[in-house]
Amino acid sequence: MPDPEKLLRTLDRAVDAVRQTPGRRGRFVQLQDASEILVAGDLHGHLGNFQAVYKAADLAKNPRRHLVLQELVHGKFAYPGGGDKSHQLLDLFAALKLQFPGQVHMLLGNHELAQWTNRLVMKNDKDLNTVFQEGVVEAYGAEKGTDIYHAYLQMFGILPLALRTANRIFISHSLPREKSLDKFELRHLEADEFPPEDLAVGGTAYELLWGRDTRTTTCSAFLKKVECDWLVSGHIACEAGFAFPNSQQLIVDCCASPAAYALLPADRPITGAEFREGVRMITALG
Repeated sequence: MPDPEKLLRTLDRAVDAVRQTPGRRGRFVQLQDASEILVAGDLHGHLGNFQAVYKAADLAKNPRRHLVLQELVHGKFAYPGGGDKSHQLLDLFAALKLQFPGQVHMLLGNHELAQWTNRLVMKNDKDLNTVFQEGVVEAYGAEKGTDIYHAYLQMFGILPLALRTANRIFISHSLPREKSLDKFELRHLEADEFPPEDLAVGGTAYELLWGRDTRTTTCSAFLKKVECDWLVSGHIACEAGFAFPNSQQLIVDCCASPAAYALLPADRPITGAEFREGVRMITALG
């Protein structure tokens, strides 16, 4: 484990780096100087897949490639005492954000939203929020673990919810349900703070992160609202590691094996064939 005091400083600096991301407006980022995007979805504490994605990104040798990470927390990997180890991926993200501040991005997912707002999430009869907090304390001790846990919450409170490329690719954790789409506007994400109703069921932020309506009509209407042609998302488990639920949406899932990520051009128009060919499988699993 990293030294707790050093980690707290890293997390604090990473929060500032997220706020200062080029192209950021509120909780939305219009990517700047990007020739490619590599998008990994739903890592859920999988350290091996995180490492494989980072290796594939090869950011030092590709200074105009951007790495977009989704949903790092609430995984199946546990400490001997039962606490969730997924916080380790937040530590790695923070370090990468400082090393490549303009190239590395993390999007808020529904599980980070649940942890941040203390909204109950259950799986296998376990309260995932509680198990996550227990993992942080198990790793760093009661005093420093509590401080680090609150630093994670601070990070969740400023993460962007969506990114858009110059060639009209939209990246978000999911998309709103049809019945919530009428009231969704991109400008709602261009604010630093959300009113409480936006974080509750039916609210703009909640619907963008929790929605599972992937029908062609819903996706097409959503993309028109955000002035894009393509959507890369996560949130939905995929047996193959990826899925194309409609002709304009790619879902990537990196929480197990097989796992996949998207690698797409970001500086020129792409065809439907190129969009589909952007899927890459992860081979170096931990």
